[in-house]
Amino acid sequence: MKEYKVEEHIKDFSSEAPSHEEVKNLAALAAADRERLLRAGIDEEQKAAGTFVHADHSTVYCNSNLKGVEIAPISYALFKHDGLRDYYWKIMDRERDAFTELAAKRKEGGYFIRSEKGAKVNYPVQACMYLETNALAQDVHNVVIAEEGSELNIISGCASGPNVRSGLHVGVSEMYVKRGATLSFTMVHDWAEEMSVRPRTTVVVEEGGCYISNYICLKPAKDLQMYPTVYLNGENSVATFNTVLMAGPGSKMDTGSRVYLRGRGSRAEIVSRSVSTGGTVYARGHLIGEAAGVRAHLECNGLLLSDSGMIHAVPELEARHKDLEMSHEAAVGKINQEETEYLMARGLSEAKAQSLIVKGFLSLDILGLPDALRGDIEKIIEESTAAGAM
Repeated sequence: MKEYKVEEHIKDFSSEAPSHEEVKNLAALAAADRERLLRAGIDEEQKAAGTFVHADHSTVYCNSNLKGVEIAPISYALFKHDGLRDYYWKIMDRERDAFTELAAKRKEGGYFIRSEKGAKVNYPVQACMYLETNALAQDVHNVVIAEEGSELNIISGCASGPNVRSGLHVGVSEMYVKRGATLSFTMVHDWAEEMSVRPRTTVVVEEGGCYISNYICLKPAKDLQMYPTVYLNGENSVATFNTVLMAGPGSKMDTGSRVYLRGRGSRAEIVSRSVSTGGTVYARGHLIGEAAGVRAHLECNGLLLSDSGMIHAVPELEARHKDLEMSHEAAVGKINQEETEYLMARGLSEAKAQSLIVKGFLSLDILGLPDALRGDIEKIIEESTAAGAM
C-alpha cells in the first residue's frame, strides 16, 4: 500500500550532497562529528568487532577487527558476492511503498555485515548512518546475515550533524538469521528536530534462531514511521522486540513491530514503552500465530506527561492455529503520585523523583551501550521529564 501524500515528504529534500573522503581512523573526523557519533552509539575508544560509518551518500570509515566478521559497503558486497542474489531485495518488496521505491531507484549506499558459520562475536559491530548536509534525502540499503550457529551483536546508530536541522532518512534493511544463530540488533536514533525518518526492515529467522531488537529514540525526529516485520519460519525460533520512545512537543512517532510465528514452537515478545512530553505516539504491535506450540506476548505501556501529547496503543493478536497461546496488555497513564511522594520523602526533589521513575519505566538496561551514551540518555530523560512537568 502506498503511503498517503508521500510526495510531500520527498519533494522538500535534495538528493545532492558533496562526497566525503574515507578516513583511516575516526579520530580524523571533526570533534563535533565524533561527539554526534558517540551519542548514536559509535565509541572510538570501545573495543568493537568492527565499525562502519556512512555520511550522506559516502562511506567514510569501514573496518573489521575480528576474524569471523565481514563488514563492507553494500556496493562492494554486491560486487564481491555476485550481487548477493540470495539476499538483496529478496525479503523486502521494492514496491512496498514510495520510500522503498526511492531506495531501490537511487542505490546510494548502506552496509553489509555477516558473521561466519559458528563465529561467536564477543564484541559489538558499530554502524552509523550520518546526515551531514542539511535538507538532504539519504537512502540506504543494508543486508545483515548471521550464518548458522553464529552470534552477532550490532549497535546501529543514526544521527545528524551539528548544522543539520531537517532531512529525510530512508533505511531499507534485510536481515537473515540462519539455523541456531543469534542476532542482537540495537538501534539508537539521535536526529535533528525537523527530520523525517522511514526505516523499512524485514527479518527471516530459521530453526532455533534468535533475533533480538532494541530500539531507542529519545531525541525525537519530527516525523518517525517504522514497522519492522519478522518471519519466524523455523521450529523453536525466537523474536524479541524492546522499544523505548520519548516524544517531545511537536513530534509524531508511529512505531510498531509485526511477527509471523510460522515455525512449530516459535516464540515472540514485543514490549513497547513510550513517554510523551507533548508529542504524538502510535505504539503498534501485531502477532500472527500460524503453527502449533506458538507462544507470544505483546505489551504496550505509555506515560503521558503533558496535556498537549497523545499516546495511542494498538495491540493486535491474530490466531490461525488452534494449538497456540498469545496474549497482550496495554496501559497508558501518568506518573504515580504515591511513587513520587515516596521518593520525595527520602530527600529527592519532585523533578528528580519523576526522572527516576521515568528511567525505571523505560528500562534502559540494554547490554552493549557505551557508558558515555548511557550517561547522555539519562541526561535527556532528566531534561525531558522536567520540561514535560512544567
